[in-house]
Amino acid sequence: MAQRVTLRKRQPYNTTSNRRRVVKTPGGKLVYHHLKKLATQPKCGDCGIGLPGIPALRPRQYATISKRQKTVCRAYGGSRCGDCVKSRILRAFLVEEAKIVKRVIKSQQKPGARK
Repeated sequence: MAQRVTLRKRQPYNTTSNRRRVVKTPGGKLVYHHLKKLATQPKCGDCGIGLPGIPALRPRQYATISKRQKTVCRAYGGSRCGDCVKSRILRAFLVEEAKIVKRVIKSQQKPGARK
């Protein structure tokens, strides 16, 4: 018959914060080891993929690491992925170009413009 294992904490429910694993000690007893929650990788705010170069930690652990480890040396580093930053820059450039083209066409269609 299997040995019984008693809980080490007062919470008896099978929740995500109360995950446990049965471990055999060197003395031959079976005891519960309470496991921590799994960390998730920070995601890009636009496309939702995991940000490469930033470690996956629990929220409180980000306070203990340096700023160098929390960001990437780029515009929007640590918030957006490289592809989304590239598309933002391209979109902003094309919008500005469209404004310039619109202004040029408007100036050419004026009746008092030079011929």
